[in-house]
Amino acid sequence: MAIIDLVKWSGSPNLLAWKFPSEELSTWTQLVVNESQEAYLVRGGVYEGPFGAGRHTLSTENLPVMRTLIGVPFGGKSPFTAEVWYVNRVTNLDVRWGTPDAIQLQDPKYGVMVPVRAFGQYGVRITEPKKFLLKLVGTLAGFDADTLAEYFRGVFITRIKTEIANAITRAGLSVLEINTQLEALSEALKTSLSAEMAEYGVGLAQFNIHSINVPENDPAVKTLKAALAKRAEMGIIGFTYQQERSFDVMETAAGNEGSAGTLMGAGLGVGAGIGMAPAIGQGFAQMTQHIQPPAVPPMPQTPQAPPPAPAASSAPAAEAGARLSPAERIRLLKELAELKTAGILSDAEIEAEKQKILAS
Repeated sequence: MAIIDLVKWSGSPNLLAWKFPSEELSTWTQLVVNESQEAYLVRGGVYEGPFGAGRHTLSTENLPVMRTLIGVPFGGKSPFTAEVWYVNRVTNLDVRWGTPDAIQLQDPKYGVMVPVRAFGQYGVRITEPKKFLLKLVGTLAGFDADTLAEYFRGVFITRIKTEIANAITRAGLSVLEINTQLEALSEALKTSLSAEMAEYGVGLAQFNIHSINVPENDPAVKTLKAALAKRAEMGIIGFTYQQERSFDVMETAAGNEGSAGTLMGAGLGVGAGIGMAPAIGQGFAQMTQHIQPPAVPPMPQTPQAPPPAPAASSAPAAEAGARLSPAERIRLLKELAELKTAGILSDAEIEAEKQKILAS
């Protein structure tokens, strides 16, 4: 092959490292190195360089390490063979990463296994070109950002899984709420991965998580979302799941026939289970206040004139004391929640109406 007189970069700008295609050099060959590049000559595992930006003649004066290997005396001129490697030191900010398969994580809030996917991008810069060439590039003809991402994929997945699990545990979050922690997670992963990549001469300029998501059709995810929606509904209308269940119990008890003692027993059972919440006390009082013991038949007496008819207003007065059933309270509270969600009523108005319903 012909001896090369001029060596210069002609690889793709996306490459992090590129090897000049010919090894036929001479002591008069000109080596051109652009800004933000470094070049090395490699022969028999021995590295000569780095050669910085500018034009270099590969004379024996410029090859102190390789001079004896090529067998040319000082100041002599002769052809020789060696590889020429260029390293691109420009920061590449558009290296994409993602989890190829879902990562199984246990949700610390609800205790179920949830499949999680994540993706984002990071930026890299070759900080130690010789170490990079020795430890990563090896005998490849070129090395780009995609190859780098493939090399570190396993490390990334392991660290990402660990950091996400740590973050949701520390913050007491569900996996479905982890997107609120993306900035902190990105910074934690940058710190963790920087040390790993530095071992190979690569600097991590930035690391960003764009999204952490879960498959919508997964059964565990559906269960979690239903639980969160229920909790949000309870929070809006201002009562707990235990209170809702207690209303159901009282409504069932009110619909069944029984004496005051039977109802009292049911009330005590509910109260022991949930701490006798105020709402239950009000409901129980309403259920028992009109219960009377069986009337004792009067002793026979001499017939007397019939008593005057009761006032017409007494029957309405009894009805005036009627209160809302537990089912009606729940229905009205849920309607209040819808009004709040729609923005029709303010928080103060919602609270006032809620107190009226609970007291009625």
